[in-house]
Amino acid sequence: MKQSQPYLIAEIGQAHEGSLGILHSYIDSVAKTGVNAVKFQMHIAEAESSIHEPFRVKFSYEDATRFEYWKRMEFTLEQWKDIKRHCDEVDLDFICSPFSNLAVDWLEEIGVKCYKIGSGEVNNFLLLEKIAQTGKPLILSSGMSSYAELDKTVSFLRNRNVSFSILQCTTAYPTMPEQYGLNVIGELKARYNVPVGFSDHSAQIATNVAAVALGAEILEFHVVFDRNMFGPDAKSSLTMSEVAQLTDDVKATYKAVQHPIDKTSNSQFAELKAIFEKSLAVNKDLPEGHIISFADLEAKKPKGYGVLASEYEKLLGKKINKPLQQWDFITESDFE
Repeated sequence: MKQSQPYLIAEIGQAHEGSLGILHSYIDSVAKTGVNAVKFQMHIAEAESSIHEPFRVKFSYEDATRFEYWKRMEFTLEQWKDIKRHCDEVDLDFICSPFSNLAVDWLEEIGVKCYKIGSGEVNNFLLLEKIAQTGKPLILSSGMSSYAELDKTVSFLRNRNVSFSILQCTTAYPTMPEQYGLNVIGELKARYNVPVGFSDHSAQIATNVAAVALGAEILEFHVVFDRNMFGPDAKSSLTMSEVAQLTDDVKATYKAVQHPIDKTSNSQFAELKAIFEKSLAVNKDLPEGHIISFADLEAKKPKGYGVLASEYEKLLGKKINKPLQQWDFITESDFE
């Protein structure tokens, strides 16, 4: 049974900048946009990283190392429980990406219902095994994975009876149109026969609308209060007003996709066709015996008062049996 609308996930990621106040403000703002879920990333620096990790992109004036950045993004277990509680209060599903087995332990204690696997963790079978043991479903981003790698991960998950979906994703911030890979949405569906979606980093509403038109059932996109804000994902994020517009646009598009039109039948338009379609008339006074040429004809509304405009060719070269005045409809009985 198909869902009635796409499942929309607004990712806060690290846009909170390590501030609980900012994070909770994001939850309240996202709740007003009409999305289904809000997504976080749970970083526990000592469990997931080391001082040797390089910056993906040098964006920080505050953190000397990537490890220090992850430390600044941390919250305590109790703080995470409050975050989950806030999401429940505003009717947002709480989804989180763990980046360590310890984070999975915390998320289980918090009560997460669904895990998100970031593109960099697709080959982390240790983490996937940990999540498989919870019995919870997961959403898999395919951003940095080839089909050969995805095949192995899918096999790993299926062997453990894990329920999963896959998102087409391009790991580029922001993603340019030639990098969207919208064709992959259909390929993933055909290859794995699971729910498929799109994880967006384009900062464009249109990208998500296009993804839904091509079969995406899940959309994930970064959100930010303003794209000029500090942080690695700000430039590839949507603003709150854009998310609200996206929600309306993609729901309408998804509804359209779920209701295909049968173009072999147009019977429901019979009344309108009678109004909008036209009958043939003469565009000048014509004497009896005149032989009709193309230059004599005009098409006028409504249909049904003369020969159909679509049948004009059968009148050419015929002789009329009476005089006709300008703009008279012309019928079969007007010919010898």
